Amino acid sequence: MYIRPVHAELDPPTLHAFVRTYPLGLFTTYCPHPTISSLQSTHIPFVLDTPTDGPTILRGHIARANPHCKALLAASELPEEVVVIFQAPVHSYVTPKFYTTTKPLNGRVVPTWNYAAVQVYGTLRLHHTGKEGADFLQSQIEALTDQQELKAGHEKPWKVKDAPDKYVDLLKKGIIGLEIQVSRIEGRFKMSQEMADGDWNGVVQGFKGLGTKEGDEMARFIQERGKDREGGSRKEKEESEAVQRSLAEEREAVEQEPAKA
Repeated sequence: MYIRPVHAELDPPTLHAFVRTYPLGLFTTYCPHPTISSLQSTHIPFVLDTPTDGPTILRGHIARANPHCKALLAASELPEEVVVIFQAPVHSYVTPKFYTTTKPLNGRVVPTWNYAAVQVYGTLRLHHTGKEGADFLQSQIEALTDQQELKAGHEKPWKVKDAPDKYVDLLKKGIIGLEIQVSRIEGRFKMSQEMADGDWNGVVQGFKGLGTKEGDEMARFIQERGKDREGGSRKEKEESEAVQRSLAEEREAVEQEPAKA
């Protein structure tokens, strides 16, 4: 994952919280198969386990009818590494019109896109046979259900045990379990942190001025990620100062220009 240092988020607790907040991941593997596409991606909700005395684990499940699953089950060897990509639901195009300092001065601005994403890499293990497979699936679907019911804030959360055991067992036959032992996790939170103060404030106010829920959420996210910023990089600070000096000189020149009759 390409990450500019100013956008990098490598703090494990922060990344773990992001995955738990946005648990729908894009599970991607490369697994050669004679008739099915070797490169496969599937959207899967995951449970993240972070034990203090063991490796970090992602747990999920996938439908047996999915060609992705068929390719994995038919493989003589599982991929050496898989990746799961998690992304915040709010992301946005950033118009140059928001850069209220630089655009009026020289027009040297272009659009960009703000977003937050976390990529998780690791080794894959499948759980799909016998009692071990059934037990893994039961634990995974119960943990996922409890996680999401809790987030939903229901007064009386639904439990897997509320459904008939035979019905649950029947449905489990149509899925297999995925266990990913995490080897690397990294995030890119690209939220205008690199901008000098004037343009950064312009982006925040620009999104707030849209008057939409998405705009307000993007502004909140930008402010949250920018609370520890120092007004952009040294180069960007110097450019901002140069812009302010230039604007001041222009204003002074106008004020000193003789009034026309």
